[in-house]
Amino acid sequence: MGWHYSKSIKVGPFRVNLSRHGVSHSFGGRRFHVTSTPDGRRHVSVRLPGGFHLGKTFGGRHYRGHY
Repeated sequence: MGWHYSKSIKVGPFRVNLSRHGVSHSFGGRRFHVTSTPDGRRHVSVRLPGGFHLGKTFGGRHYRGHY
């Protein structure tokens, strides 16, 4: 049996996320969003009208499956 922990704190336009994997942070709104993960990856996503969503991940380690 695994255990999970997460806590999210909003600080102005930023969001700081605490989990058992480490600290991550994100910035943005509904249309444009940038997230940095505890393992060093950065994810940029853009939501366009009509239901289109574009996303790209940069750098860091890439894990397969669950932690």
